[in-house]
Amino acid sequence: MFKTTRPRSRLHSAIVIAELIYYAAVRDVRKSDGNAIVALAKNIMTVVIMVLAFYLMFSVLGLKGTKLRGDFLLFMMSGIFMYITHIKALSAVVGAEGPSSPMMQHAPMNTIIAISSAALSSLYIQVLSLFVVLFVYHVGFVPISIHQPIQAFGMLLAAWFTGVAVGLVLVAIKPWSPGFVTIFSSIYQRANMIASGKMFVVNTLPTFMMNMFDWNPLFHIIDQTRGFVFINYFPHRTSLEYPIYVGLSLLMIGLMGEFYTRQYASSSWEARR
Repeated sequence: MFKTTRPRSRLHSAIVIAELIYYAAVRDVRKSDGNAIVALAKNIMTVVIMVLAFYLMFSVLGLKGTKLRGDFLLFMMSGIFMYITHIKALSAVVGAEGPSSPMMQHAPMNTIIAISSAALSSLYIQVLSLFVVLFVYHVGFVPISIHQPIQAFGMLLAAWFTGVAVGLVLVAIKPWSPGFVTIFSSIYQRANMIASGKMFVVNTLPTFMMNMFDWNPLFHIIDQTRGFVFINYFPHRTSLEYPIYVGLSLLMIGLMGEFYTRQYASSSWEARR
């Protein structure tokens, strides 16, 4: 009862950490809803409502004919799934347990485990929602064909990875300025409704619009995804490597910032505010 369990080897330590991440991820999935099915249903409804809203908007404005050849709803879903995966990953990481959280009092819990579990729980929900929505659409409405499904799924992981990287940078800033992080997260999510390019065919955009959105890694991810989803679309103006490089850079900055912040953060910061 009073003995401290120490890892016997590096492999044992890795197994213990993986087990902690798994249990923390399960807790994170069930935290908002006692039933994981309810959490999945809520996420699916978010996707469906967003797809229907954009579908009606394009139908009313008469813009459906300007899109690339192929299933129009699949065109919309290819952008909306990437956007939601990116934003949900960012929100999950920013909302993870911080260094002054009571959960950190329970060894061997630490902030990296909390962040990893939040990110993985977000990915789990998004992947499950993706398969459920595509299955229902394929079986119940129109048979769909994805040109390169493995590469397209890889772009979903890239959208999740860049969301985690941006979120990790915000996690490092959050103890110092929580108000700024809240405002920035809200602005970033709303700006990406347009700046992600999920409503546009990038090859047809004028140069001034490309210059407005080219900075955004999600913009590149969505356009590259459509190149893998549709056999007759070839993305010429976006890069496959750019979001990966941006994600890795932000991940390193976030890890360094989180390590520095963890050394100075304390419960008195929150009490003072």
